[in-house]
Amino acid sequence: MTTAYDRYVLPYLIDVACGMKAIQHQRGELVSQARGRVLEIGIGTGRNLPFYDKAKLESLCGLDPAAQMHSLARKRARRAQLDVELLTLPAEWIPADDASFDTVLSTFTLCTIPDAVAALREMRRVLKPDGVLLFCEHGLAPDADVRRWQDRLTPVWKPIAGGCHLNRDIPALLAAGGFETITIEADYLKGPRPMTYVYRGSARRAAPQ
Repeated sequence: MTTAYDRYVLPYLIDVACGMKAIQHQRGELVSQARGRVLEIGIGTGRNLPFYDKAKLESLCGLDPAAQMHSLARKRARRAQLDVELLTLPAEWIPADDASFDTVLSTFTLCTIPDAVAALREMRRVLKPDGVLLFCEHGLAPDADVRRWQDRLTPVWKPIAGGCHLNRDIPALLAAGGFETITIEADYLKGPRPMTYVYRGSARRAAPQ
């Protein structure tokens, strides 16, 4: 059930948090690589939209179950002069044919998806054989003391942050979802360490085992 907090407060809190300078820099480095038919998972309030290279795009579809965030996304799409199809659906079920997108983009989204592996398997299904998954996600830190804090904070953090998990192992999730990484970087951004260890890179469909 969507509460008043989820509808009227959370979208703006997430928008502010996801608009911090360090996070925007990560977006800018990644999003401009998207090409062809693009599917953005968890488009949210449209924070990525200003960073797309329109010359590389054939079409852009944004998926997010939080309809309350779409009004901000539409405003940003108009400012960026982008034609975006917005779908109010979860990532665990993507209404697209197999092998229909050149690029799938996921930024700061895998932390909130209830079944992240199922969602990644869907992303793999709709990605073309030569397509690329671009990802930028915060998750499990390498330092044991930080990981302990991530585990302690996650049960408290999830209800106030839209279901966000601080302690998801992003490389392990990618592998379980049927991807192999092409490039990957990981480091702490400026801010509280349990919340700012970020993985950024690209991945492709792994060969069937």
